Amino acid sequence: MAQHPLCFVVMPFGIKPDGRGGTVDFDAVYADLLAPAIREAELDPLRADQELVGGIIHKPMYERLILSDYAIADLTTANANVFYELGVRHAVRPYSTVLVNADINRPPFDLAPDRAVRYKLDRSGRPADPAADKAPIVKSLEAARDALTDSPVFQLIGDLSRPEIDRLKTDVFRERAEYSVATKQRLANARAQGADSLRDEERRLGRFEDVEAGVLVDLLLSYRAARAWDDMTRLVESVPEPIRRTLMVREQYGFALNRAGRSSEAERVVQELIASHGPSSETYGLLGRVYKDRWDKERAGSVLKARGHLDKAIGAYLRGFEADWRDAYPGVNAVTLMEIREPGGKDQRALVPVVAYANRRRIDSGAPDYWDHATRLELAVVGGDREEAMAGAMAALAAVREPWEPGSTANNLSLIREARAIGGVVVDWTDEIERELVAAASDPTAAARP
Repeated sequence: MAQHPLCFVVMPFGIKPDGRGGTVDFDAVYADLLAPAIREAELDPLRADQELVGGIIHKPMYERLILSDYAIADLTTANANVFYELGVRHAVRPYSTVLVNADINRPPFDLAPDRAVRYKLDRSGRPADPAADKAPIVKSLEAARDALTDSPVFQLIGDLSRPEIDRLKTDVFRERAEYSVATKQRLANARAQGADSLRDEERRLGRFEDVEAGVLVDLLLSYRAARAWDDMTRLVESVPEPIRRTLMVREQYGFALNRAGRSSEAERVVQELIASHGPSSETYGLLGRVYKDRWDKERAGSVLKARGHLDKAIGAYLRGFEADWRDAYPGVNAVTLMEIREPGGKDQRALVPVVAYANRRRIDSGAPDYWDHATRLELAVVGGDREEAMAGAMAALAAVREPWEPGSTANNLSLIREARAIGGVVVDWTDEIERELVAAASDPTAAARP
């Protein structure tokens, strides 16, 4: 089969705020609208992994951005990375770049003269009518085949020399792009086999300096799915410095250190992240988990020391929730630990409705993940609502991505049950939920799920 020209897609990843109180599901925009349009225009879609490496653009990213025959840039939400990459593309490619934008806003002034193809979003932030909106994108890509100039740089500076793109270099780039896709597929297959298979794939990669950053991060998260904490820490300590220093990788490093029993090192890493990047729900959530694990370890020994760790854990989770009220995960952890410290206390009663509201907003957004459903479950158990807890449990079990996730929730339910039992309250209807969560945590196939 003949190869089609590559079309590189420059856009945010995941679900992002739209600036109006809603969200945009960029993964759905790519999968349901842009990729099908590119294929209909007889091009091969290629998407970067910039979200996985904290926005740092490495050599493979530049190669894809500059050497792809065609490119689409999604200007929705005026994402800084997208505009930077579009600027690079316009500076070296006189033509074959198509702009798109959702109908929720207009492109900034500097790009107003350029025609951006508009597409519609529904209330959940997904393409509202991809069949209809696909046609003008296909038409624009087809027109780009004959365009002489669509870059404002080359339009405004008519005598600017046009760079020569070495075809041999482009062919090497294509092979590398296909290699990355194949490697990621092998990693997905290896996750189902466990840590040993992932180590085999790691050895196949060779020198980390020659490996695309997205592949290395994919390997890191694959080790996390396999609960190979020591492999995670070893990998982070071995990858090139620009990748190792990104926020996301450092967060995963702290997570793995704590899971590997290296609590003091984990605390140091997370505290450094808070000092350098400011408070966030993720970093304070990690710090809360460090203190929570210390409390769990000490509670069979020193009562006072254990209580100190418990108070620090609650404080860290509260700061994480205060850093981003939209993320209910650190909030529900604070609620759960308050249940242990003082069931039904004043602070807990004040916090529960706020966390419940944030959780409901996330679920109603149309793109909840495992932790959103697990939060719903834990809040229902704290509130003694059996029907709501069962609904949350069913949704959570259907959304499991990695086996450690239901294991963490089962542990929290166990802690709530123990605290209630000390107070003479028996909540036996949670036993079935705990058993299901424990079974899901023992399911090795969960590591292979996307």
